[in-house]
Amino acid sequence: MDAFNDYFFLGKITKPHGYDGKLVLFLDVDDPEEYQDIDVVFVEQNHQPVPYFIEDSFLKGNKLIVRFQDMDTLDKASALINKNLYLPLSLLPKLSGNKFYYHEVPGFAVVDTKHGELGKVEAVLEYPNQAVLQVFQGEKEILVPINDEVILDVNRKEKRIQVQTPEGLVELYLSE
Repeated sequence: MDAFNDYFFLGKITKPHGYDGKLVLFLDVDDPEEYQDIDVVFVEQNHQPVPYFIEDSFLKGNKLIVRFQDMDTLDKASALINKNLYLPLSLLPKLSGNKFYYHEVPGFAVVDTKHGELGKVEAVLEYPNQAVLQVFQGEKEILVPINDEVILDVNRKEKRIQVQTPEGLVELYLSE
């Protein structure tokens, strides 16, 4: 998926809408309204992002009904069913405060209120019930939960995340 390093997953083309080439795009995002006026999406074809220009669209919940340029038949549209959709990272809405995109924090220092600097974010791991910051202190892995109680401050300028880890968490990882 190296071709998609500069893109984020937007959603999926789920089905045709009518018989005139319109398609239903499922937007897998927190705020679909932010994407209702986009004029291009990138469709994964042969493991590459291919641009498709949107002629007209309307939003219905988290579904965007679109007509792509030069797509005026059900046959043409059907070839895109179940394809993944992407947008360039540059189109992500800017986040502020303690909210962040998982792709932007690797390399950030994680500083705990009690234990000081724990290390740098190696990756964000997404588990079914909880996303965590993967941090290494020497050879020891520390997994820091991502939630409002733990993440106190995100300083993008200094590339630092201030955390208050749950009691005993850091000791658990460092005592192994």
